[in-house]
Amino acid sequence: MKRCVALCLSLALSLGILSGCAQPAASSAAQSQATASSTAASAPAEDLLGNGWAVESSMELQYATQFSVDYFEGGYKLLSLSNGDRFLVVPEGASLPEGIDPDIVPLYQPLDNLYLAASSAMSLFDSLGHADKIRLSSTKETSWYIDSAKQAMADGQMVYVGAYNEPDYEMLVNAGCPLAVESRMIDEASEVKSKLEELGIAVLTDQSSLEKHPLGRSEWIRFYAALFNEEEKAAELFQQQVDFLNEVASAEATGKTVAFFYISPSSGSVVVRKGSDYISKMLELAGGDYLFSDLDDGDPESSTEPMEMEAFFAAAKDADYLIYNTSVGGDLATTADLIEQNQLLAEFKAVQEGNVWCTKRNLYQVTTELGQMIQSFHEIFTGEADETGDLPYLYRLP
Repeated sequence: MKRCVALCLSLALSLGILSGCAQPAASSAAQSQATASSTAASAPAEDLLGNGWAVESSMELQYATQFSVDYFEGGYKLLSLSNGDRFLVVPEGASLPEGIDPDIVPLYQPLDNLYLAASSAMSLFDSLGHADKIRLSSTKETSWYIDSAKQAMADGQMVYVGAYNEPDYEMLVNAGCPLAVESRMIDEASEVKSKLEELGIAVLTDQSSLEKHPLGRSEWIRFYAALFNEEEKAAELFQQQVDFLNEVASAEATGKTVAFFYISPSSGSVVVRKGSDYISKMLELAGGDYLFSDLDDGDPESSTEPMEMEAFFAAAKDADYLIYNTSVGGDLATTADLIEQNQLLAEFKAVQEGNVWCTKRNLYQVTTELGQMIQSFHEIFTGEADETGDLPYLYRLP
């Protein structure tokens, strides 16, 4: 019996060796690359819908890892999120397939009268040419920095329905809203999500804030494109951002040190971005050396860290560049305005050499253009931006 087992093992080993010899190394590497390119969310299964339908194809993603899109015969699409939520896009005139898993939420095309409670997604809809599908907003007109959104509210084409955690349910129902696009803050207001679903409004929680790579966030334009059959357009727009990044990536690191911060209007403390934050990663992809890259407490829900001015001074007084976040800290017009917040800032190297830049208010609402934003940071670090002192998302303090 032992001899029989040994013989079988020997035969299996021989076949494995022969098979390995017949398999070129390049083929094995290609297979590994193909495996690496697929995301955890998009890992194909034999029966994703639960009714026996086979997947015809899947969206191939470059950076995003928090969603997947799978395509089925007849134009049906399964949109899956990393939080486990799944949505089936049903083509116009088609019916919901029988026997699908009960957790799958149907979205019937054409989609209109949408409610947006994730302001960072507006630029994605806008770039696709479908900002007009957003009729209801949790963001007030004064808080929009996207022209189409601000104009839509001024014209009454998009209306404010209250904060994400206190929406006007009657307005949503009367508008015939089929879908609410929420940020992950809705997880802290689960009763709101439950109420929306009770009213027949599907709730899609945007997971882009969990993307590890900055362009992973931008690639969400391809997710929303699937709602409107705009995949080809989205792929072209996203590739433009990839090209921006590739251009910067081909350049040598500048070696310039940088701190990204703001001063809290309420506490007076300095608030910096953690090393794991996407802004920090953009600065490093742009060729900069972010001074707080090692600052990370492992909390994925928080991207910032407050500190006393003395600690900030010790770490960043010799930084080549300071970038001030006006989206939270408030607008600054001159270097004197910055120093007025704390006199110690006058002793910083970047302040003395005129290398203080500020973000414009649109920074957090231009998710579609993070590749271009990385290029802008690169132009600052290389000195290319010195001539103008003004960039699409940043301006230099005089």
